[in-house]
Amino acid sequence: MKTIYPIAVIPGDGIGGEVITEGIKCLNALSDVHGGLLFEFTMFPWGSDYFLKNGVMMPEDGLTILKDFQAVYLGAVGDPRVPDDVTLHGLLLPIKMGFDLYAGLRPVYLHEGVSSVLAGMSPGDIDIVVIRENTEGEYSNVGGIVGHADQTLAVQSSVFTRKGIKRIIEYAFEYARNHGRKKVTSLTKSNAQRYGMVLWDQLFREVSSQYTDIRRESKLIDAACMDAVRNPGNYDVIVASNLFADILSDLTAGITGGMGLAPGGSFNPSDKTVPGLFDPVHGSAPDIAGKGLANPIAAILTAKMMLDFLGEFQTADILYQAVKQQLAEKKIRTGDLGGDAGSYEVGDDIVKILQAVK
Repeated sequence: MKTIYPIAVIPGDGIGGEVITEGIKCLNALSDVHGGLLFEFTMFPWGSDYFLKNGVMMPEDGLTILKDFQAVYLGAVGDPRVPDDVTLHGLLLPIKMGFDLYAGLRPVYLHEGVSSVLAGMSPGDIDIVVIRENTEGEYSNVGGIVGHADQTLAVQSSVFTRKGIKRIIEYAFEYARNHGRKKVTSLTKSNAQRYGMVLWDQLFREVSSQYTDIRRESKLIDAACMDAVRNPGNYDVIVASNLFADILSDLTAGITGGMGLAPGGSFNPSDKTVPGLFDPVHGSAPDIAGKGLANPIAAILTAKMMLDFLGEFQTADILYQAVKQQLAEKKIRTGDLGGDAGSYEVGDDIVKILQAVK
């Protein structure tokens, strides 16, 4: 008897539908070839086109609808016709904050067959997991704009709570311990941001003292960006606020082959009754949308993370090994990796590898 997993799919904007299609193709191949599990995908046309027709990025009862699913698989959000703050605050943040998906996981790895923009890097030399606090910090919708013309004043407030900081730092150390990681680095800017970031530093010291088996390090965000380029091997697990983790995950993706290889997932480690949200780190890339040129591997690796979330660890590893083999063979790859293949060709190649593993 197969285990059935209901998955909500939001293709979103731009290349979102193109890359998610390949992820679904790989998940269905796993179901067909290896058995034991079945995915029931339900499509939702939410995103910028939906906004242009309805004035909202998703229906008012969107969270109620999504709660019936075990995971949400999202392609990308962003459209030149819609302000970026509208797309972010209209879809992504309501899902993350509405379900309290406070843990954002963004792993990067330099795979065999992929060149880094950094000289002298070999496969495995860069292996970093960025853990992002998702539900407060700099992305809190607190503030406003008043006045007009030269008298315009904008106030943007960051919100940091003891609960929010403590639980994401605890998760980072637990992740490190459970995955054989040796070091957790916290990123802040407490020399300039004297309240929220000072509290973050204080709680990092407090929590880390309970994990004596894991090395700890605290760095300022600007120094960390420099070090991530100069000496990426110095990083193992990084934990940071919403904004700083967003920056570091993009930077580390850039030195391990680019955004086309960067998966992402958000979930609540303390509440398994709510769905996780799984979306590649990359954006909607409107300049190549509809051309079938986007690298789908980030979306496929994101599907692997979704399998881990569902507890299908063996199946997740099968998919991961297939992706690693596809990259190492260097035969079929999209333009960002120096090839000329289309999105569907990469997906088909990974499916072929999956079908050969029995």
